[in-house]
Amino acid sequence: MNPREIIDALGGTFRVAELCEVRPPSVSDWKKNGIPRARMMFLRIARPEVFRTLDEVAEKNSAPSCEPAKKSAA
Repeated sequence: MNPREIIDALGGTFRVAELCEVRPPSVSDWKKNGIPRARMMFLRIARPEVFRTLDEVAEKNSAPSCEPAKKSAA
């Protein structure tokens, strides 16, 4: 999960800035450079339900498919 997905799931740049008590341009920078570790820890504690959902989606997307791979006709 990338920083942009996390910030969007938390309500967007302005909402995350409010939660972290920083200015929105700082959060915009996090979308490009990554969310600082301490801020990420805080956000996980402040909004655990959002991260639970994001983790579930990521797990579903990375789970191997039970269906056999289809062979292409050559």
